[in-house]
Amino acid sequence: MGYEPIGKLIMKISLPIMVSMLVQALYNVVDSIFVSWVSEDALTAVTLAFPLQNLMIAFAIGTAVGVNSLLSRRLGEERYEDAEKAGANGLFLSFCTWILFVVIGLFFARPFLGMFTEDPYLLESSVLYTRICLILSFGVFFEITAERIMQATGDSFHPMITQGVGAIANIILDPVFIFTFNMGVAGAAIATVIGQVMAMILALYFMKKNKYIKVSMKGFKPDGKSIRDIYEVGVPTIITNSIGTVMVSALNGILIRFSTTAVSVFGVYFKLQSFVFMPVFGLSAGLVPIEGFNYGARNRHRITEAVRKGAIIALVIMGVGFLVFQLFPDFLLGLFNASEEMLRYGRPALRRISICFIPAAIAIALGSTFQAVGKGIYTMIISISRQLAALVPAAYILSSIIGTVDGVWLAFPVAEVVGLSLSIFFYLRVYRKMIKPLGEKSNTLS
Repeated sequence: MGYEPIGKLIMKISLPIMVSMLVQALYNVVDSIFVSWVSEDALTAVTLAFPLQNLMIAFAIGTAVGVNSLLSRRLGEERYEDAEKAGANGLFLSFCTWILFVVIGLFFARPFLGMFTEDPYLLESSVLYTRICLILSFGVFFEITAERIMQATGDSFHPMITQGVGAIANIILDPVFIFTFNMGVAGAAIATVIGQVMAMILALYFMKKNKYIKVSMKGFKPDGKSIRDIYEVGVPTIITNSIGTVMVSALNGILIRFSTTAVSVFGVYFKLQSFVFMPVFGLSAGLVPIEGFNYGARNRHRITEAVRKGAIIALVIMGVGFLVFQLFPDFLLGLFNASEEMLRYGRPALRRISICFIPAAIAIALGSTFQAVGKGIYTMIISISRQLAALVPAAYILSSIIGTVDGVWLAFPVAEVVGLSLSIFFYLRVYRKMIKPLGEKSNTLS
């Protein structure tokens, strides 16, 4: 972390995370593809369930990012006992958060989903899918936290293995439960949680074998300071990712005024764009421990070099994604058994929304710095401004003015320009107040 060439270090840490997130994106897409073969209504039901699934993942990732940030900083400061304490408290918080989502699944899934549809099939299918995913979600919470603990020590190879195993298991089990056992959307949910549990078992095993940190729950007592430090970064990250739940719910409400097919198209877009965004999020996850360690070690040069090279890699990935969405929308939609109506809605959707990929690349790369130095609140402000203050109102206004669903798609590039502008503003602020005063710690290898 402190001396290996930055470009090589980014690839060493980020590449396995990027690969594992690509596999994660693959099984999310495959899940929807199998469901779409049941019926378009089944795909719509799963799409309606997405906001609560997204909320669950937001809590899991937010807590784990807080653990990752704190642990990597403590390792950079050579405070090893505090680093191990951060890991143990992270696992404890994962358990507490799982219990929260058991309650949400049991008591709040139906009232929430009932706000978007009165169709009996859509409502019952989406409630069943959501409850299975939330009540049996312990696998995803412990898996993600254990993976981020390993990543904080520079180990991103084993997290790649754990996510890969979980994803492959899901892909194999999907057709078995959906078609062979004739369980439909419930089968898709069961395959998902089995894959998550398998990944969790492997992740906890590999975490125990990590040679740089030993996390033990023996004699564990919650530590208020560690929990506070974890959530200093974790809560803004949770809120940032949870905003997606509000955003998707609001856009579903706008889209369903035009057609349930438009809702399905939006769900398909979200699955497809994960192939582009997930690798960049993986890159960002790899940048956080690098920047966090060198912030703790007071090495300004390595922090700024990591940001610069990370932004370049993100732009290349997003540029390729942009071209694919522009040139091959029919092929992408055809993967989901698209009807003529879905193609009619989907072609302009993929082409117009993908314009936002380029500014998003830079914003995500800059966002890693906020998490690394403990300023996750900036990420939260940017996300609220982009998704709620800009995207949702722009979607409503533009769709009302134009009179078609196209206005919703055009709102995405508008919102992303707002997000990029704020990202640059906050990065310059962090650099001036927190990074520049560190001084230079020269290292010829970097």
